[in-house]
Amino acid sequence: MKKIKKNNDTLLELCIGILLFGVFCQLTAVWFLADRLGYSIGLWMGILTALGCAVHMWWSIDRYLDYGEGAARAAARDNLIRYGAIIAVMAAVMITKAAQPLAVFLGIMGLKVAAYIQPITHKMIRR
Repeated sequence: MKKIKKNNDTLLELCIGILLFGVFCQLTAVWFLADRLGYSIGLWMGILTALGCAVHMWWSIDRYLDYGEGAARAAARDNLIRYGAIIAVMAAVMITKAAQPLAVFLGIMGLKVAAYIQPITHKMIRR
């Protein structure tokens, strides 16, 4: 049971990092853009996509522990599912022009930034 608690803590720290990145990007860049609404919508669509990817990764990794030798194949399949979801979100934004595609991409990159700042968010939560 201790291992699942650790995974939940890491997921929480990752999600907090994604949200902090989103707030930072919202508060800084929005003042310098002409299309503020398109940027904001795109950024938060990307942030929500990043949060969904983080939860899916956590859920997938938790299942791999039961797979044994089939874990590598399942990991590859789940990676394709995540990449497919990201491509679908990007395609929907580009087709509908509902938001700025670069802002969506920036929001999705929040997953990467959150992984790098996870030690910082870990220290913040431990206080």
